[in-house]
Amino acid sequence: MFTGLVDDIGTIDRVTSTDAGLELRVRCRYDDLGDGESIALNGVCLTVRERGTGFFTCAAVATTLAVTNIGQWKRGQRVNLERALRPTDRLGGHFVQGHVDGVARVTRSETEGDALLIDLALPPGFSELMVERGSVAVDGVSLTVNALPSPDVIQLSIIDFTRRHTTLGALRAGDAVHVEADVIAKHVRRMLAPFKEG
Repeated sequence: MFTGLVDDIGTIDRVTSTDAGLELRVRCRYDDLGDGESIALNGVCLTVRERGTGFFTCAAVATTLAVTNIGQWKRGQRVNLERALRPTDRLGGHFVQGHVDGVARVTRSETEGDALLIDLALPPGFSELMVERGSVAVDGVSLTVNALPSPDVIQLSIIDFTRRHTTLGALRAGDAVHVEADVIAKHVRRMLAPFKEG
């Protein structure tokens, strides 16, 4: 479980195909990671396999690769990092599971006043989980849906702090990002499904 508050930006050092899946070696500032620890990379919950001073490795299996864009990651790629939530931590974002629902595409990225406005074209079936002022995780960052400009599109308003402390400030039209809907919205949709079908 995570909160969507990124606390480091890592850099992919190596991408290797192994029996464990697509293995990633990531440079970071952490020096106290434990074997088997959960860590979110651009919002994807992965497991620390090996670690050392300033780096760790983890692997993405076929199931993860099918719903993320990790298969396109290359050496030098910057990724948002967040360690798992501890029971004593402040919950400053929202509950983020690290179970990415799909990949969205940036259709617009423009600065207006003191904010960066980003429009995302959502994966199919995703828009019914979005509401204005609701929560969404984008590349692991807890954000508020600013507006719903058209069907299957959400607008985000990125503040200066988030631009400077995550990878979102570098997003441009055409870029792909991981999206995870709020878990409460997903449960509500599941509970209402029989009534919609009836």
